[in-house]
Amino acid sequence: MKSTLLAAALAVSATSAFASAEKYVLDPSHSQVVFNYNHLGFSTTYGMFSGFEGEIMFDQENPAASSVNVSMPVVEMFTGWKPREDHFMTEDFFGVAEGDMITFASTGIEVTGENTANITGDLTMNGVTKSVVLDAKLNQVGEHPMAGKPWAGFDATTTVVRSEFDLGQFAPFVGDEVEIHISVEAQKAE
Repeated sequence: MKSTLLAAALAVSATSAFASAEKYVLDPSHSQVVFNYNHLGFSTTYGMFSGFEGEIMFDQENPAASSVNVSMPVVEMFTGWKPREDHFMTEDFFGVAEGDMITFASTGIEVTGENTANITGDLTMNGVTKSVVLDAKLNQVGEHPMAGKPWAGFDATTTVVRSEFDLGQFAPFVGDEVEIHISVEAQKAE
């Protein structure tokens, strides 16, 4: 339910084997995965992950040759209500132990426009790995005005079916589809 997400997503990919791909490291203070789902038809419930880690091998000239790898601790989920967060950590959902991670590793990128791409990758959550597609957008690449270093920003969206990750408790009453919105900033590695 948090993909990431995630996370991400977010960058049009390349492998380190390509000399033109440059490594960017996620800025955890300005990167987040926001998720939402339908609660009993009465409301839309939101949550988020932030403070995750990852890197993007970004080839600006050939975005299809880029790659992204992201990981986030499950225990870093924030929903705005501590009892709900605690419930998500029980056997009803994640049955989480300290150190459990959600990961995303890109497996391919299809450029769809000047600043857009579909990033396909393996999302691993709750011990289950499924292929997901992130609809990604490059927001900006350039020198960060405060850090004085090369920076890149990406947004991405996807939808996952939580029951496919053995997280389907209370479905279909509590929505099985979870919408994920990802926004990341990354600085060029030194």
